[in-house]
Amino acid sequence: MNMKKLYLVCVSLMPFMICSGMIYSIFSLYLQELGMSFTQIGIVYTVSSISGLISAPLFGRLSDRVGRKPIILLTMASFSLVFLLYSLSRSFLQILPAVLLEGGMWAAFGAVMPAFIADIARERERGEYMGIYNQAWYTGWAIGPFLGGFLADCIGFRLSYLICSFVLLIGLFLVLTFVREESEEGGRGDERGRETGIEEERIRKRRVYDVTEYPLDAHSEGGRF
Repeated sequence: MNMKKLYLVCVSLMPFMICSGMIYSIFSLYLQELGMSFTQIGIVYTVSSISGLISAPLFGRLSDRVGRKPIILLTMASFSLVFLLYSLSRSFLQILPAVLLEGGMWAAFGAVMPAFIADIARERERGEYMGIYNQAWYTGWAIGPFLGGFLADCIGFRLSYLICSFVLLIGLFLVLTFVREESEEGGRGDERGRETGIEEERIRKRRVYDVTEYPLDAHSEGGRF
């Protein structure tokens, strides 16, 4: 059942994976087209990284409190806005706020998704689940750069970014509709867990009682406990 959930997560996130591959493969070229110097391009990437440096632990901690899915939805909605802002930017100063937001959301996504995968996987299957998730990620990044270059050749950078902005809204809808985290399905599970715990406690007390009241019988049945 959880493997099915994993594949739903990967399919729902595929628009984001492809679009991020599209954007970042041509981003430096786009910055050059805006007339930025190499130093300014370096500053853009530095601003993005500093934003992520600050945001990653904050959003990781927040996801422990509010859940993984709200943070995933927030990051996807933010990236849709970021790509729209990229398409509208005309200068170094105009693009900096978008880059600041992008860096923070990229780090938030990177912090929360592995935690989400760990949440839905049993302990002995976490490596396998992460491998499948990363496989989906690399699939998106194999498709995205080719599409990004092709679209940039055909329709230019701005329209390519605008298309990505709208495609991410589709991904946002898919995540909202199909992705469920453990807390959303925890009602029955918690109830079953409580019932199991009560039953285990009852059995444990019964065993203690048997050993106390009938020590010889308990000893003679060696493998019982």
